Amino acid sequence: MRADTLRVPGATLYHEIRGSGPVLLLLPGAGGDAAVFDPVADRLAERFTVVAVDPRGYSRSRLDSEEPVDQRVETQSEDAYLLLEHLLPAGESAYVFGGSSGAIVALDLLARRPERLRLVVAHEPPCFAVLPDAAEQRAFIDEVYRLFHEEGPGAASAHFLAGIGGTLKPMPHAAELPPRGAEMMARLSANGPLAMENELRQFTSYVPDGTALAAVSDRLVLAAGRETRGHLPYRPAALLAERLGGTVTEFPGGHSGFTELPEEFTRMLEEMLSRR
Repeated sequence: MRADTLRVPGATLYHEIRGSGPVLLLLPGAGGDAAVFDPVADRLAERFTVVAVDPRGYSRSRLDSEEPVDQRVETQSEDAYLLLEHLLPAGESAYVFGGSSGAIVALDLLARRPERLRLVVAHEPPCFAVLPDAAEQRAFIDEVYRLFHEEGPGAASAHFLAGIGGTLKPMPHAAELPPRGAEMMARLSANGPLAMENELRQFTSYVPDGTALAAVSDRLVLAAGRETRGHLPYRPAALLAERLGGTVTEFPGGHSGFTELPEEFTRMLEEMLSRR
């Protein structure tokens, strides 16, 4: 694995590259970084050039401004496009896997820049604004934000986790992890409040461009975890798949299946990518 950086407007993107073969870009969820994909990246690197990124403003991807700024889907999407343009040989296209907020970025990237994409797998994008009960979900997110400011990140996180059905597995303690994992946990702890303040409301309010996605629906897999079926994280992917004339594809595990069941998750993802 080698680490590199790329200058983009307003930020410097840190990313990690493993393996060889077709490029597979991995986009983490809110407050995540490249290391969250460690459980699957080495195996995927046996068949792909795996690129995992720290989104701007998180972990090792630095903003030019001294103060945090609101995260925008279109900005992170453009960052992903510029990273692919930097890495892809002329005329080639990439695979993209996005989880949670990273799945929202992947949807926007496919809608806006399909010419550089071979296949996008969007796993449980939390774009709650597409749901029939969007107003209720917006009120839920607003309550999480209120708790964050009035009672702190712990209360806000507890309310959020309960509201999505308790489908997220608890994170391991840093003391139980090897040095790289412990370093990642320290970064994620610092990222969490930034994501709560600057990303949660913005990303959950995002509505994908259905017309643009319909034109490239053969290059899109909307995915969800088997263990989240019936819960909030599953619903946007299922609804978007139905609107595009298909069905949601279920992966092993829950919202973070690639860390919960990495072997099964990776095997299914490899098979899916290899067919395209």
